[in-house]
Amino acid sequence: MIIIVGTIVVCLCVFGGFVIGGGHLLVLVHPNELLIIGGGAMGALLIMSPKKVLLELVAGLSLCVKGAPYGKDAYGDLLKLLYELFLLGRRSGMIALEEHVLEPEKSTIFKKYPNFLANKHALEFLTGSLRPIIDGKIKPDQLRLLLDAELDQLEVEHHAPVNVLTRTADAMPGFGIVAAVLGIIITMASISGPVEEIGVEVAAALVGTFLGILIAYGFLSPLAVNMEFVKTAELDYTKCIAACVTGFAGGMAPVTAVELGRRGLSSDLRPSSDEMEASFKTLKV
Repeated sequence: MIIIVGTIVVCLCVFGGFVIGGGHLLVLVHPNELLIIGGGAMGALLIMSPKKVLLELVAGLSLCVKGAPYGKDAYGDLLKLLYELFLLGRRSGMIALEEHVLEPEKSTIFKKYPNFLANKHALEFLTGSLRPIIDGKIKPDQLRLLLDAELDQLEVEHHAPVNVLTRTADAMPGFGIVAAVLGIIITMASISGPVEEIGVEVAAALVGTFLGILIAYGFLSPLAVNMEFVKTAELDYTKCIAACVTGFAGGMAPVTAVELGRRGLSSDLRPSSDEMEASFKTLKV
């Protein structure tokens, strides 16, 4: 919603200022310029991006419009879920977690948190982090190394669509210049014509430069920054899971392991200690 509001503000200010200055909006309507700029940018995007990155870019743009689903409530549910899993593992042994980790969709614990269950990336990371502990194949300090390696790779993957969008934004003024140069070529071909026609063609050429710069700095660059925040929020959510799991694997009590993850959250996302204690008391474990 904020992105939509911001887009409206940019359009109103830019085009409103143009109209107030005596301009006419129809003067800016040149489909050929949009075809050159938009088509060129789309082609460049396809050339520089593997299929996986393109799919992540589309998903990232969707999240930007909807907003990152990692608010205070999401972290509250996450910490409650982790506490419930850790408590079960402490009381009944790690083998008791096996049925929940192997088939989380059928788990009575995971079903209590449908939003987390729908988050396939977070669900896969959590179950993949708990499985080595249940199997007893690695030591707690080795688990930290495994998760750090996975987090490093996730960070690289999260930045890939942001980098692609940023480079596309950087290229937009260049495509605007291409459109302007082509417009000038057309103008020079009819230089002997009436002055009015030449003026219209020069104006059309300048519109290409204008659109390239506006799209780059008014829309794509801000969108890339927004996507960076969304991807960072997703990575922070994963890091919270890693911190809690490694704490529990290292011998911490369930409440202490969850507290480790809670303290690593930013102030606007972190549930208070009293809120967490009250939520834990409501759990039937």
